[in-house]
Amino acid sequence: MEHPKEQLNHALKEAMKNKDNQRRDVLRLLTSAIKQVEIDTQKELTPEQVVDVLQKEAKKRRESISELTGAGRAEQAAAEQYELSVLEEFLPKQLTADELRALIQAAIAEVGATSGKDMGKVMGVIQPQTKGRADGKLVSQLVKEMLDSLS
Repeated sequence: MEHPKEQLNHALKEAMKNKDNQRRDVLRLLTSAIKQVEIDTQKELTPEQVVDVLQKEAKKRRESISELTGAGRAEQAAAEQYELSVLEEFLPKQLTADELRALIQAAIAEVGATSGKDMGKVMGVIQPQTKGRADGKLVSQLVKEMLDSLS
């Protein structure tokens, strides 16, 4: 698999060739965020660490979209949404709600969970499987719902 930094650089070159300034600017923001972390830690990031940086950037965009939409600032929210859509091209494919439910069901069976008290055990099994592929809040919400339905 190609390193995410190489994918970003390739996409940046393509955007420059195609004179897609909006996309170019987003890609530059992402590469500079990665470079900043590398400067701060004084080491080159692994592909997993690059994905972590991109996920943090995506989370910032999602929070901004929610705040801007709530404040009635649709134009800025649309700009953030565009940035998020570009960013998501470089993140691992997200799990669907059905895929998540199946993983959670398997984790519940694996730990023998019977009630909400077992949430920690289930989350311990499910988190490594969903890291970077699903929003943590959504995962814990689904786990809670599924455990509550057992009792």
